[in-house]
Amino acid sequence: MKNLSLKLEDDIFSDVEEIIGQIDKKRNKYINEAVSYYNRLYKRKLMKAALVEESKVAYKNSIEVLSDFEPIEDDEFPID
Repeated sequence: MKNLSLKLEDDIFSDVEEIIGQIDKKRNKYINEAVSYYNRLYKRKLMKAALVEESKVAYKNSIEVLSDFEPIEDDEFPID
């Protein structure tokens, strides 16, 4: 486990103190869980952004392939 010096804004610290008092949880545990949640949230956002970019590339490639096949007549390849 790593030690970390952390400066919180007064209002955030007050909220943390109020919440941990109500849920009977140690401050360190609460902040670890909060950071873990935030990390998962941002990993999902980054993954979504990457998927959007990959989808754009795949879409462009699909359009190019489809345009290559457009000139082919359906009659040349009959389906039984």
